[in-house]
Amino acid sequence: MLHYSCRHALTALHESPGLLDGSPVSKDLLAIIDWITGERATDVIGVTGSFLVGVAGPRSDIDLVCYGPRGYEAAEALFAERSLIRPYEGESLTRLYLRRAKYMAGSSFDMLLRQEARKLQGLTAGAGSHINCEPLRADGDRTFHDVVAQEVGQISVLARITDHRQGLATPALYGIEVQTVIASTIDEAEVFARRITHLRSYLGAYTGAFREGDSVHLSGRLVHTQGHGGTRGFAIELTPWSAAESYLANLAR
Repeated sequence: MLHYSCRHALTALHESPGLLDGSPVSKDLLAIIDWITGERATDVIGVTGSFLVGVAGPRSDIDLVCYGPRGYEAAEALFAERSLIRPYEGESLTRLYLRRAKYMAGSSFDMLLRQEARKLQGLTAGAGSHINCEPLRADGDRTFHDVVAQEVGQISVLARITDHRQGLATPALYGIEVQTVIASTIDEAEVFARRITHLRSYLGAYTGAFREGDSVHLSGRLVHTQGHGGTRGFAIELTPWSAAESYLANLAR
């Protein structure tokens, strides 16, 4: 098995820019890597996607990852640097909506863009290519250490976010309070609903997307979690490890 290191890739591209094809998006990436290196953040930010595995072309996106709280802070500063990255705004918002809508069925234009505005993404200053950064947990993070989840069934609910502090990195963990059960494969779902306290998402699309007080439509697996820490009990889990179901989390009005 071949292991690709995102942080090693960033350093390698900085030291050997000739590995890139010289296209406008490649030049944008090199300028961004220079900024990251100058900020001494190469240990908490990496390059992933097509540039990681060496298959990028002139129309490629730029995909970054950042690690832990320090990585998140560095990435926030990077995406605020307007000489390198500009935000989606004006006519480009439609481009972002079309990009995301196919993964977030059922979300309105306004609500989807409100959700997306909270993420680390934008357009590169030169080529106008899409760039995003997915925050990951720090190497030593033990939030999910020794936590075991047993699936109970499928459930769709309207819930209120009660705590988003652990939702800023993948896997994301949000505190929730279920308000309404919309559909379920289990009996007496309303009884379970009162005991559901968390949303756990392995899907990067929902990392950093919600804030305390938000109402969210959730559709995922109802799981019973056991282990150490404060995540014991019942949770709704969004996972890519099923081809049979579509797991969604959308802001509600």
